[in-house]
Amino acid sequence: MAETIDIRILPRELEDVERHKELAATRLDVPVDDISSTRTIKRSIDARGRQPYYQLRLQVLLHAESSPEVPSLFNYAPTVGGQDVLIVGAGPTGYFAALRCLELGLRPVVIDRGKDVRQRRRDLRQIQQFDTVNPNSNYCFGEGGAGTYSDGKLYTRSVKRGNVRKILEILVHHGAKEDILIDAHPHIGSNKLPQIVSAIRDTIEKYGGEVHFGKRVTDFILKDSVFKGVICEDGTIYESDATVLATGHSARDIYQLCDDRDIAVEFKPFAIGARLEHPQPLIDKIQYNQSIREEHLPAASYSLSCQIDERGVFSFCMCPGGLIVPAATNPGELVVNGMSLSRRDSPYANAATVVTIDENPGDDAFGGMRYQQELERQVFNHGDGSQTAPAQRLTDFMKGKVSADLPDTSYIPGVYSAPLHRLLPDWIVSSMRSAVKIFDQRMRGYLTREAQLVGLESRTSSPIRIPRDSVTLMSPSAKGLFPAGEGAGYAGGILSAALDGDRIPNQIATYLRS
Repeated sequence: MAETIDIRILPRELEDVERHKELAATRLDVPVDDISSTRTIKRSIDARGRQPYYQLRLQVLLHAESSPEVPSLFNYAPTVGGQDVLIVGAGPTGYFAALRCLELGLRPVVIDRGKDVRQRRRDLRQIQQFDTVNPNSNYCFGEGGAGTYSDGKLYTRSVKRGNVRKILEILVHHGAKEDILIDAHPHIGSNKLPQIVSAIRDTIEKYGGEVHFGKRVTDFILKDSVFKGVICEDGTIYESDATVLATGHSARDIYQLCDDRDIAVEFKPFAIGARLEHPQPLIDKIQYNQSIREEHLPAASYSLSCQIDERGVFSFCMCPGGLIVPAATNPGELVVNGMSLSRRDSPYANAATVVTIDENPGDDAFGGMRYQQELERQVFNHGDGSQTAPAQRLTDFMKGKVSADLPDTSYIPGVYSAPLHRLLPDWIVSSMRSAVKIFDQRMRGYLTREAQLVGLESRTSSPIRIPRDSVTLMSPSAKGLFPAGEGAGYAGGILSAALDGDRIPNQIATYLRS
């Protein structure tokens, strides 16, 4: 017989199976010898008190009975003779849409403007070390999308959008550690994701799908408001009766192309601010109440939010033991993002600290995008023409003074002292300052001169949405076009993007049968 129970253990007891059995026996009021085995099915950290604990949910087997079999949540089959579905974008939305097509007998044809994960590394090195931005291959564009080389966090609140467990199991099937199935805040890491992404591509191709790189879309094929395919920069034409548009939150040319071809686009709220970097040991001390983090505790993280004058200010993409990376997608821009490797063993912690922009700063759908782009250019032009980023000690930002010196940083292109309180709009600065005071009350020590802001963080989400019908998930402007994922305004990270990709082919199958 299998029982499910919750226990609380000290960090040093995390891998002590006998201790787990003892606690399970006490909870179930049975002799320890009656317990055949325990299996952790959920794991989280409770650090609210002076001593951090792990909260474990265990499946406990009694009297040597075997574990119940868990049916597979996915099943791929060859798509020989299946109808083609064109998928524009090889990020999580595009690849998980392709995998779902395989389950439905549809043949996915995936195209992406960027390069495969291995070739993409060279362009990341170019922007990190030589300030050269390839507009088609960077931290945002290329196989795997923005999440591949910017952390790989798998936490989402979008549990109503689909089967989260299925997405995680697919990732495990393609090489991720099984830990992501039990952790409350699962994380893969930018050093592990490329191999997983490559394995997903192998699955798509193994079962009859296609994946093509270096295919930047420059025009759509429309006939009487019916979407029939795309034309690429190199002249290649891809035709299909159903197209998934999953180009990511930075594909500004695609938004413009939609507007040019009378496909509806609209303003969507987004956020702007800066990356805030602390020493990781300081965050550990604040969160765990320990001067030195215990061996079995991971690098501590945080999540903060508040309302300032009815405007949201929040931490985003928190990267414990992480790095700040350059995320511009065109020359003449300066954008930063954060990432962590799987071990999260960097001496730095960073998180975006951003302010929501709920009102359109312009007079058309592109007002937010133009505002975002203008700030990125302004911050770039303040510097020396490289990807070196402006930075300011947090205490100096609060006082409105330029920092005389700066702490060490994880940002490889380097930082220089600059008045971020002047480079950012006044209302964003005011909101951030008020929020930092509140955050410091919640995390004593958060407001410190050891922390520095690095700008500009402006790509938290898309500033534009491509509307779609809530039932068919199809664009009302173009029959056969299915806008999807973060770029279309319907996701906000790897997991929610994958969930959106997984659900789209169900509607495509219905559409193609009609």
